[in-house]
Amino acid sequence: MIPLKESAGGVTFTVKVQPRARKNAIKGTVGDALKLALTAPPVEGKANQAVIDYLADFFEIPRSSVTIASGATRRLKVIRITGANLQHLQHRLQAVGD
Repeated sequence: MIPLKESAGGVTFTVKVQPRARKNAIKGTVGDALKLALTAPPVEGKANQAVIDYLADFFEIPRSSVTIASGATRRLKVIRITGANLQHLQHRLQAVGD
């Protein structure tokens, strides 16, 4: 499982985005990052919005709780989730199975 870092600002973790995929899905891990395949193209912020939408749905949390802390223009992004329980996030990630 990928490392989740908890701080006063929320829980952060790294994702590696694969844009223009056939379907939106978590495809496992790459190093310490969650590999996320998205159908959205990497233009005009569409892939970034797709990351936020997908992760909010996956973790069953409000979209406003998910932000891209860094890497908005790169495939490797740091995601920050606020207002969510660390154990809930870990449980949802374990359900995927690496």
